[in-house]
Amino acid sequence: MITQIILLAVGFVLLVKGADIFVGGAAGIADRFRIPQLVIGLTIVAMGTSAPEAAVSMTAALKGSAGITVGNVIGSNIFNTLAILDLTACIVPLAVAENTLRLDIPCMLGAAILLPGLGLTGGRITPWEGMVLLAGFVVYLACLLRMAKQERGKDECEVLKREEEEGGVIKLAALAVFGLFLIILGSDISVDAAVEIAEQMGVSERVIGLTAVAVGTSLPELVTSVSAAVKGKADIAIGNIVGSNIFNILFIVGITACIIPVPFLKDFIPDILILIMAGILLLICARKKKLTRVGGVLLLTGYIIYFIYLV
Repeated sequence: MITQIILLAVGFVLLVKGADIFVGGAAGIADRFRIPQLVIGLTIVAMGTSAPEAAVSMTAALKGSAGITVGNVIGSNIFNTLAILDLTACIVPLAVAENTLRLDIPCMLGAAILLPGLGLTGGRITPWEGMVLLAGFVVYLACLLRMAKQERGKDECEVLKREEEEGGVIKLAALAVFGLFLIILGSDISVDAAVEIAEQMGVSERVIGLTAVAVGTSLPELVTSVSAAVKGKADIAIGNIVGSNIFNILFIVGITACIIPVPFLKDFIPDILILIMAGILLLICARKKKLTRVGGVLLLTGYIIYFIYLV
């Protein structure tokens, strides 16, 4: 058991470091080609912080551990909404962009409702249904980029600016590839360790996926959001988290289902309901375009209650 816990921790370290290197390299390449900073932040950085979830979910699906595949995505989204935003809001009240209220949070709720709608029809998410999820992601991304162009002047993604990296495109490409390698390696180690821990503890893969694996793969989002708050630039922290949640469901589950059908257990229904309630709670707390410390405490309380329920 101790060995597997150590391996799980090593896997998480590789995932976090790999995601950081991958984002740095990919964003650096985008900078060299003069892609607008706002677009970089809304696409490459948001997707990069979700890379661990993508790697773990696809690896788990290929190894037949469906409980970890779906549990990791749902658990990560719940942790992002109810825990990470709370920690960030406790540091500094978070400004909520109007676009986040109008587009991102409603899309997050829609994705959370669509997932069980597809999964329960046949007890699994088929490749065709995976394409539906991917189509939804493409539509969301198109709307996001369109709104981003309209909001360039506001520069909402300034918080995601990185220091100028030395070296050319080849060096940046090598960093991106190396980061991707660490992500894949870390996901393989994490999944194997998580499955072994679940078997030794006598708990389901669903619970392990919703707790330990979900928290571990959400570390990049946690580091990004808290770091932004510490720097006094937390105005897009909510948009970053909500965007990652949408990416997790529409892209990760979608692409995984296109590779191999993903079984969807009825046991996930309570967790989906919690996720939907978390989104509604976030929408209520942020309705005045600000998530205060009171709202953050309320969200954290919700996660504590959910964690007790799992235990």
